Amino acid sequence: MTIQPVTSIVSILDNDFYKFTMQQGVIRLFPYAKVRYKFINRGKHSFPPGFGDALRKAVNEMPALRLTREEKKFLQVNCPYLDPLYLDFLEGYRYQPDEVHIEQVGDQLEIHIEGLWYRAILWEVPIMSLICELFYELTHAVRISNEEVIQRTRKKIENYRDLGVTVAEFGTRRRYSYAIHRLVLQTLQQYGEGSFIGTSNVHMAMVHQTKPIGTHAHEWFMFHAARYGFKMANSLGLEHWVQVFRGDLGIALSDTYTTDVFFRQFDKMFSKLFDGVRHDSGDPLLFADKVIAHYERMGIDPKTKTIIFSDALNYEKVARIAGHCRNKIGISFGIGTNLTNDAGPEPMNIVIKMTQAQPQNEQWTDVIKLSDEHGKYTGTEKMIMLAKEILEIDL
Repeated sequence: MTIQPVTSIVSILDNDFYKFTMQQGVIRLFPYAKVRYKFINRGKHSFPPGFGDALRKAVNEMPALRLTREEKKFLQVNCPYLDPLYLDFLEGYRYQPDEVHIEQVGDQLEIHIEGLWYRAILWEVPIMSLICELFYELTHAVRISNEEVIQRTRKKIENYRDLGVTVAEFGTRRRYSYAIHRLVLQTLQQYGEGSFIGTSNVHMAMVHQTKPIGTHAHEWFMFHAARYGFKMANSLGLEHWVQVFRGDLGIALSDTYTTDVFFRQFDKMFSKLFDGVRHDSGDPLLFADKVIAHYERMGIDPKTKTIIFSDALNYEKVARIAGHCRNKIGISFGIGTNLTNDAGPEPMNIVIKMTQAQPQNEQWTDVIKLSDEHGKYTGTEKMIMLAKEILEIDL
């Protein structure tokens, strides 16, 4: 049974900003590297008959996407650290659907992505967005009205403004739909003055004339471990980031191999050079205390630095973090699913993660992520145990 999709990606920029910033870094430093990604159905969702065919059709339509002159101009003006050579490359970039393998077995979905890293890096976010939107459409989910979406979003951003915190929208990959995403951004822009500061989605940033926000993701450090070893992954990952962006995009992701390991290598040079760090797993209050203590040990005033919190946030969690951190360190919040998928039906719990990397002229190597939360670990048990032994992480 084949079901025709009604969903598609409308712009090549309908993606998270850090995919483009990392793509520039990969082109510059690792043009021959190959990678593999895998879909992980954390929520054990059951997919209806024909779902795989519908997703395949949507993916097959993506080569039609291309960077427009208007989009290129937006990037030139708003992201001057994206160099002209990279923007010319992006103008000629076309998705290649044969890099994506999709198979439905019963009510379960298997997705594997493989290709040169500089090309395959753009697939993750739009495929996840497509999966979510198609799932709600093909299961005939019933959502709240547009008016209720606006009302909920307005109340949230006004509460955050009253709390005195800044908020960015980070919800592309698990949004309810493109239409809801647009509606949420429109509402945040209209009612969020003084609190709403931008979005991780570059297309939405352009449409709503706000700031695209992001730096790098776990895969940046995961690849560095495959290329240089676990002990060098954080330090060389940061050094290469600085080499490409020369001080711009200065928020470092800290939990690829646990925060404690990260701060062993986040020395005074990195601590001074980077504007701050991003929290994505584990107890946020404990993390904040560790970050503040680290900067104090380095002789750096924590109030000159920023923590971006981005782990499954809602108002209650944000209020607790803000109360704990106020007047101690700069803070801001990246809120995803709670903004873009609060439309009635339960949000999906899905991820797509890099599983293997093949640096130039080398063999395929399993890659892993060791978050501060065991439930967010990804990778083979053998490689996880090896990393823990090498990095001296308590087993």
